[in-house]
Amino acid sequence: MTRRNADGAGGAGSAALFGEVLRHYREAALLTQEALAREIPCDRSQVAKIEAGTRVPSDQFAKRCDEVLDTGGVLTRMWGKIDWYPAVQHPDWFERRVEMEAVAVGLREYQEQVIPGLLQTQAYAHALFSRSSTGDELEERVRARMSRQPRFLSDGGPLYIAVLDESCIRNGVDDPEIMRAQCEHLLIAGQRPNIRIQVVPSGLFDLRRPRQSMSLIELPGERWLYSESLDHSYFNNEPTAYARNSRTYDVLRADIPSARESAALISQAMKGYEHHAQVRAERGNLDQEQLQPGQRRQLHRNRPRYPRRRPRAGQQEP
Repeated sequence: MTRRNADGAGGAGSAALFGEVLRHYREAALLTQEALAREIPCDRSQVAKIEAGTRVPSDQFAKRCDEVLDTGGVLTRMWGKIDWYPAVQHPDWFERRVEMEAVAVGLREYQEQVIPGLLQTQAYAHALFSRSSTGDELEERVRARMSRQPRFLSDGGPLYIAVLDESCIRNGVDDPEIMRAQCEHLLIAGQRPNIRIQVVPSGLFDLRRPRQSMSLIELPGERWLYSESLDHSYFNNEPTAYARNSRTYDVLRADIPSARESAALISQAMKGYEHHAQVRAERGNLDQEQLQPGQRRQLHRNRPRYPRRRPRAGQQEP
């Protein structure tokens, strides 16, 4: 694996400083971490980790904190000046793709099954990588993925068009709240002037789709077709192959709902996950209420009870 180093301030120190400033304004506003989390909205643990400098906040988080805490935009300006990922590692086979993204003037993607990396939330990426990684390796992989996003999610970022098969927003990852937040992130990202997100509904037939997830990367003076398998990447700059896949991509975009119509589909999915999370929370609260304190203690002590075999007539117990 190779390592990319940035020239900016150290990410760890800057993250801790951002957390201290956030905590200062929160305490000045007489808000607890839980109270601020309700206003964002987000988990209290997210506020705690950001204040501790162990989690990278999004620019939307910084903007919302500025609004809630009436900072005059201090946190947003500070967020924009911090190099949050001064040193991250990418798999060797993926490093070339990362280098292309750093200079790309345009990127068009078609994605199936999972949300593309440039649009994933930190929680979504963490849930995906936790299937195969743990500990420091897991955290490093999440940081590496998040490090690719700021250029595309910043003002003046390169053109980025993502066509998502509906499976991307329907395949649940770990928890309905993670999926709800992921859908919300897609809606927010899609409002940026350089980003357009379209969804291919599962009910549309006779569409000509790319054979697999792929990217059309436009660099200054050259164009590349990119695809990948489980642990390999494939690059092709042959003009005929690029033109053929570009045509398939453009025709597909023309045949599916627009970005505005796709936002309605994403919003519908988000509301479904929100409802699912609420129902599950209410069911959990109800179960706890129905168990009296003594019953709860007994429940923890009990073990599974198996039926005892009775001897037949004329037989003795073993």
